[in-house]
Amino acid sequence: MAGTPSDMPFVRKDILIDGLETSYLEAGSGDPVILLHGGEFGGEAEICWEATIPALARHFRVLAPDLLGFGRTAKVVDFIDGRQRRLRHLARFIEAMDAAGAPCVGNSMGGMLALFDAASPVPLLRPGKIVSIAGGGALLMESPHTEALFDYDGSMAAMGKIVQALFHGERWHRDEAYIARRHAGSLLPGAWEAVAAARFRRPKALQDPRPQSGIAYARIATDTLVIAGEQDKIKPSGWWEELTEQMGSAHAIIVPEAGHCPQIEQPDIVNRALVDFLRAD
Repeated sequence: MAGTPSDMPFVRKDILIDGLETSYLEAGSGDPVILLHGGEFGGEAEICWEATIPALARHFRVLAPDLLGFGRTAKVVDFIDGRQRRLRHLARFIEAMDAAGAPCVGNSMGGMLALFDAASPVPLLRPGKIVSIAGGGALLMESPHTEALFDYDGSMAAMGKIVQALFHGERWHRDEAYIARRHAGSLLPGAWEAVAAARFRRPKALQDPRPQSGIAYARIATDTLVIAGEQDKIKPSGWWEELTEQMGSAHAIIVPEAGHCPQIEQPDIVNRALVDFLRAD
């Protein structure tokens, strides 16, 4: 499964978006679909979606950007409103790709971004459909697995702990080549700094008194599919139920023998669900 870029049926391209280097993967033809990767150290489009792109490219034009601060895209961090800055950059990318209204499929942070935007008073993305894979809903559980996602020191051992947190299957935990790929991505120039910066918190005495902005899921009317790994180690059990119950047009599917990245652990199940959902009228 630890394929190399030359094995993958997509093309990596680069474009300037408002002066910022933006790298993305493209495959297929027809109606566009946008894939949004997760926000863990080493997260980027290729390693998140390499098992998804071939299946979707048979039916759609697939666009999978490295989000701002990740992969080969510019390492820019906004300390005032990083989430909104990332969404503005993504919206401009979608505009440049002539993909307005394209469905958005996101894993973890990517799914949360799509849901956050759809719930905003003035959405920027306005996708025709949303798929959130392990993104949104209840906060992450406090556990050694969650700590591994935040306490990354750039070592192979620490990346091994991140892989253990993300995946259910033991084979992933033992796959040194796969761990090395994620490790290499996490150490691209500026990559560690950009992801670590998003986790910075001011001392309590200096924290802004404004309440943190949550997601008003009840505002989301977009047709939405939520996909959850049954053995997700970092989300509380049943998190998808609270999420979908608040939304006007959402349903969930649970993927067995999968953790926080079911599109990687169980690609056949997830790919069928994606194609069926995205092609349905």
